[in-house]
Amino acid sequence: MKQSKIRAITPYLGMIVLIVSIGGIFYPKLGYILLLVFATLLTIAPFRGRWFCGNLCPRGSFVDFWLAPLSRRLAIPLFLRSMWIRIPIFIALMGFMIYRLLGTQGVVDRIGMVFVTLCIITTSIAILFGVIIAPRTWCTFCPMGTLQRIMGGSKYQLKLDGDLCIDCKRCQKVCPMQLRVFELQDLPDCIKCGRCIDACPKDALIFH
Repeated sequence: MKQSKIRAITPYLGMIVLIVSIGGIFYPKLGYILLLVFATLLTIAPFRGRWFCGNLCPRGSFVDFWLAPLSRRLAIPLFLRSMWIRIPIFIALMGFMIYRLLGTQGVVDRIGMVFVTLCIITTSIAILFGVIIAPRTWCTFCPMGTLQRIMGGSKYQLKLDGDLCIDCKRCQKVCPMQLRVFELQDLPDCIKCGRCIDACPKDALIFH
């Protein structure tokens, strides 16, 4: 599937968050959708890093296209990007999930409800931080985003042609992750959404 076709469906993927978070309360098996999400991102991450986050992530779509109008759009605090914050959050969330799964006794609906609960908790946090700070605040310390960074953060990097760049900083202004794209550095948390490439007036950016 071409990038342009994927971008066409990205705004609608946020519906999955609502389906799982709300519908899952009444039909817990909807929680198994998260397993498909996990499998997809784990398959892509070793080759394209956090590409899933910017193109196929349901919560990413939800905060970008549904929550953004309500956001204050402030600067995301730098400490939230620190691995000293992200790794403990990853361990805590995975520990919570495993603990809850061990208590399901293999009952299908109970397992599904664990994933529904996980979706509700993380979506609530994403909404809270998304409104009071910026839409993609959750994504800076999202456990799955951190895992993708570890697996393939150096792959499919955004490259800037310094000779073409006119230092207009439009790339940074449109970056949902608030990354300093124009500084000619590796960006392991780039979500490969391509907005900076579309915004660049000199075609100085490319994924490689």
